[in-house]
Amino acid sequence: MKRNFVRMATALVALTAVPAMARDAAPAPQRPNFLIIVADDLGFSDIGAFGGEIATPNLDAIAARGLKLANFHTAPTCSPTRSMLLTGLDHHEAGLGNMSEMLTPNQVGKPNHEGYLKANTATLAEILSASGYRTHLSGKWHLGVTADQDPHARGFQTSFAMLQGGHNHFGLNVAQNRSLYGATYTVNGQQITTLPQGFYSSDAFADKLVDQLKTAKTGADGAKPFFAYLAFTAPHFPLQAPAETIAKYKGRYDAGWDALREARLKRQIDLGLLDAKTVAHDADLAPLWNTLTPEQKLRETRRMEVFAAMVDRMDSAIGRVVQTLKDTGEYDNTVILFLADNGAEGSNLYEKSMGMLNQVYAKADNRVENIGAASSYEAIGPGWALAATAPSWRVKAYSTEGGTRAVSFLSGPGVRQGVGSAYTNVADVVPTFLDLAHVAKPGAQFAGRAVTPIRGKSWAGWLQGKATQVYTAQDTIGEELFGGRGLRQGDWKIVDNGEGQWHLFNVAADPGEIRDLSTAEPARKAALVKAWDAYARQVGVVLPEGHQAIIDRPIRR
Repeated sequence: MKRNFVRMATALVALTAVPAMARDAAPAPQRPNFLIIVADDLGFSDIGAFGGEIATPNLDAIAARGLKLANFHTAPTCSPTRSMLLTGLDHHEAGLGNMSEMLTPNQVGKPNHEGYLKANTATLAEILSASGYRTHLSGKWHLGVTADQDPHARGFQTSFAMLQGGHNHFGLNVAQNRSLYGATYTVNGQQITTLPQGFYSSDAFADKLVDQLKTAKTGADGAKPFFAYLAFTAPHFPLQAPAETIAKYKGRYDAGWDALREARLKRQIDLGLLDAKTVAHDADLAPLWNTLTPEQKLRETRRMEVFAAMVDRMDSAIGRVVQTLKDTGEYDNTVILFLADNGAEGSNLYEKSMGMLNQVYAKADNRVENIGAASSYEAIGPGWALAATAPSWRVKAYSTEGGTRAVSFLSGPGVRQGVGSAYTNVADVVPTFLDLAHVAKPGAQFAGRAVTPIRGKSWAGWLQGKATQVYTAQDTIGEELFGGRGLRQGDWKIVDNGEGQWHLFNVAADPGEIRDLSTAEPARKAALVKAWDAYARQVGVVLPEGHQAIIDRPIRR
């Protein structure tokens, strides 16, 4: 009895010696891993989970266990979107008011139009790295080409990066560096001039990330959570894929883009991504399929077969990354975000208006039977792109829904299942991931330097079903690129495709942007235009002078 009393008294003394705060504190929550996967120029319905017929079982499986973002928006093109994704800012604030390749004379040297990621931004990789995460990147960067702009200098502890916006998917002419046919590659910030034998972009980017993850897991920092960024260049042109994958889609698209468009729209309705009453916008940049000659149809179907093979191959590569996470026991604690960087690419490279790309196209071997090989240089063109963006209006490079409404989904701890129809923006990713990681957002200072405070909004409560919206009906989200302009507020949107005329749409009732309500709602239009002017002043928009309006004369009715 005496011994028991002594033990009890000793335990009581020990307990009372611990501060009350420490006794009552809840254990620190386990911090999740993060994996962001970006597809380049993938259309909204190009994967199975969003209405497509291309074989994407790995992506479909991730989407099925998480939340499909049916109203997710990006910038109209790639590097502006990537700057928003990694900083939580408007792309002008991040330095990408225009793509570096497209800067006009009056924009050169102007603030917020540097053409690379500015130093006064804090990247997600930098913030998480400073908060105890290990950080990895493999794939396309497109946010600067100098050493101080390399991903290794912007928070990624390990990186295999292709610095420019495009390249030959088989690594042809890598030593030509900045030429349109080649690219600059770096490993942990050091430039390399040769690529492994048998290089194919999607395979290589995934395999490099797998190597990074496995190596880090067995190293000194293996117990740390990770942030990994896998940025594919597929299915961006040039259309190139291994022959055995292309063969899987032989004859699959012989019915043409009009039939594909209708089939995908029906599938989107069946999947709950689209209301059955939705009226799709006309495919106004492409001719009707039945007006093409047999020779034209043959070329067009080959293009789409190769495009499908690129998406298929990318999905297989993603499957290897996912399997690695399962093998290392990290899959269940990993938040996976998949997104495309903009709407589907609808350019015809053979048009002279494409400038240098037209010259590359002219020098390539684009015989129908050779499309898909390393020596070819083709794109899918507007017909197939409009099938992928339907019911939306237009494609990549436009501020319409077709240019900015992108395929995306999220899965993992803290994420509910289903379809999320609330408006979300790519700038929201940084604050969302910081909330999920229990990391405070930086204010006006980070790592001893001034930075622009984060603009995006966190999805944390919405992902867990605690909120029905991310943005209020009063919030405004502006956009400008190539002189095209847009602004969203609640269900309403104004857009100018570069011709200097504002259109007004209720995108909740009219997601196809068919009914211009400018005349019916002049006061609302005026208020939104005023809000866009305020946005432009805030982020430093410099409209391009002498830039040809991106709007084209419609081809069909």
